[in-house]
Amino acid sequence: MLERITKFSMNHPWWIVVTAIVVTAFFALQFPKIKIDTDPENMLEPDQPDRVLYDHVKERFGINDLIVAGIEDEQGVFRKESLERIARITSEVLEIKGVIIEDVISLSTTDNVKSTGGFLDIRPVMSEAPSDQDAIQLMRRDIADNPFLDEKLASKDGTAVAMYIPIESKDISYRVAGEVEKILERNLLEGQKYHVAGLAVAEDTFGHEMFIQMAIVAPIAFVVILLLVFLLFRSLPLLIPVGVMAMFSVIWAMGLLIGTGHTVHIMSSMIPVFLMPIAILDSVHILSEFFDSFRRLADKRKALLEAMKPLYRPMLYTSVTSAVGFSSLTLAAIPPVRVFGLFVAFGILAAWILTITLVPAMISLMRDDRLLRSIPKKESGRSTIFDHVLQPLGRVAFSRAGIVVASGVVLIAIGVAGLTRINVNDNPVKWFEEHHALRVADTNMNRLFGGTYMAYLIAEGEGSEAIKRPEVVSYIDKVQEKLETDPIVGKTSSIADIVKRINLVLHDNDPAYNKVPDSEQAVGQFLFLFQSSGDPNDLDNFVDHDAQAANVWVQMKGGDNEQMARVERALASYVEDNPPPDGLVLRWSGLTYINKIWQDLMVVGMLKAVLGGFLVVFILMMIEFRSIRLGVLSMVPLSVAMVLTYGLVGWIGKDYDMPVAVCSALSLGLAIDFAIHFLQRYKMHFKKNGGNLEDTNRYMFQEPGRAIARNAIVISLGFLPLLLSNLTPYGTVGFFFALLMLFSTMATLVLLPAFMRLFGHSILKAR
Repeated sequence: MLERITKFSMNHPWWIVVTAIVVTAFFALQFPKIKIDTDPENMLEPDQPDRVLYDHVKERFGINDLIVAGIEDEQGVFRKESLERIARITSEVLEIKGVIIEDVISLSTTDNVKSTGGFLDIRPVMSEAPSDQDAIQLMRRDIADNPFLDEKLASKDGTAVAMYIPIESKDISYRVAGEVEKILERNLLEGQKYHVAGLAVAEDTFGHEMFIQMAIVAPIAFVVILLLVFLLFRSLPLLIPVGVMAMFSVIWAMGLLIGTGHTVHIMSSMIPVFLMPIAILDSVHILSEFFDSFRRLADKRKALLEAMKPLYRPMLYTSVTSAVGFSSLTLAAIPPVRVFGLFVAFGILAAWILTITLVPAMISLMRDDRLLRSIPKKESGRSTIFDHVLQPLGRVAFSRAGIVVASGVVLIAIGVAGLTRINVNDNPVKWFEEHHALRVADTNMNRLFGGTYMAYLIAEGEGSEAIKRPEVVSYIDKVQEKLETDPIVGKTSSIADIVKRINLVLHDNDPAYNKVPDSEQAVGQFLFLFQSSGDPNDLDNFVDHDAQAANVWVQMKGGDNEQMARVERALASYVEDNPPPDGLVLRWSGLTYINKIWQDLMVVGMLKAVLGGFLVVFILMMIEFRSIRLGVLSMVPLSVAMVLTYGLVGWIGKDYDMPVAVCSALSLGLAIDFAIHFLQRYKMHFKKNGGNLEDTNRYMFQEPGRAIARNAIVISLGFLPLLLSNLTPYGTVGFFFALLMLFSTMATLVLLPAFMRLFGHSILKAR
């Protein structure tokens, strides 16, 4: 059946080529409909409980995602010229479209609570820039004396001030941050520098830079792959079908994704990177066989049919198995992961169809004489190197089978030990290289201030006015004290801070009154005074309209998963030992917490999906080989590649983050390919030569071994250009491509021959 399809393609090459172009054009026409989604929050289902709570918190307390801007000056920012510039910067920032003006936190917009002549005095910290040094020093002392403002608006050493800029939606943070930077650049004094940080802007910036990097690095990787194919086969015409087939399969997959209304998310943007190496695997096998056959036969039709005949079944098996393996990602709880797996699977099947139709059709259109001239007549150079390496490797693997298997077991044990050392952790800011402006800003802002990573602790009572109970406010105050014992928590702010501050200033700053009053009436009066004397919006962020729930702002100096989890565990332990007042419930929310949730689900979800895919692939292997033992053997390279790669992650101390979790899917598509080709060709030759294992092993390290080695070189080296990206996920993908290829290739060419030497007769004779 498959051979008839190839013959039809060779008999009607123009019909196949035109049809492929028309279908590709149809998918390409879907590209203008592209909808880009760079929000990692959409990794969660819309009805996921933590996401629903976060949306409710934002609405309930008027919370918006923040951009944090800082101005640093080694001479100190508290001087006349500097403060005038800061006031001007604030005014210009307030004019940016999309900024929530009433919630901007800055020297010019945030109230300080003082008492004047026995009356409460609530006004902005800096209504206008002070004109003399005494007024400047007074303002600086006011900030330092108010825990609500200290290390939020100004650093302790007075060398920096911060502005917290809430925006209407996270997807405008990249634009707003750019406009803020322009305002800062044209207003700063000589010697001053600025920083723009925040999780929202980091995520949106990554989304924008991601597509720029993909547009640059992916084509470079594709060109390098074609260059490697040329160096291996030294035939320019043979590059054309490989390149066209890979491009068409990517266009089909992405066109279908866009055409069906799916957004291009962080995950799906990487489909071309994942699909290209898997798509060319079968083509390189075909070219490797055709390379030898055509030189011998000098007839491309006969050579192509001879080359493809032993490959039909392995190519079908590898394509179906890889597609099913990636389809298993639909079991993940992360919507973009499901979309990613589904459309990579479609792309793999598209590549298989194009491989058995378009590739032979395009080769058949080439003139025999020109094609023959483009192929060297003798194996030389790189091919001789293959023989010098592969044939001794095959002899050693076969003759020292027991030692090889024992060494493999030792390596697996080392890999398993490494797996136990893996640390699951991630932080979207760390998706940028250390020298990136966002990483630099993140480091400096979290050194100078209370923290740019926002989490919210929601305290909800039973019934209205529940939060005004003194015991509730006091408990919130104690919770804040506990949270701030962790070095990663730089600052907390809540209704308790407001109540304590008013109580203090109304009693002439007597330290004895720096506490929550004992009566509910006093708490209510203090809150009323604060709301009526200052900006009413200042209180809305900390308590809802009927005082049933309070919001504690938790500013963290780091946004790693494990840091958020540590703070969460510490609070849970405190609450267990110190139960809250009756009816009070504490729940975490906020962008930093949401990131922890989706990243945890991502890692766990990918692990479950890959394990599920592993099981599905194993079942398919048993069905395809119609043998349990051959099915088990076929899983050896995949198992070795996964265990050694992730074991190395544990040993070198790299965090198991989102890119590493995503790369685990690669093993399903790449490692299994070599095993299927090796065992299928091994089985066929074993039957053909009358059951001679040694002769079969010798044959496997000729053309089949060269094809596997060529594929490994093309893929592992072809994607090393991804290491040039200044976005660490792409560097991770490039590094993992190389590792997976190395381990799966060595397992295929060393362990499988050894296992066949020990058990081949019993397995194959039994069949």
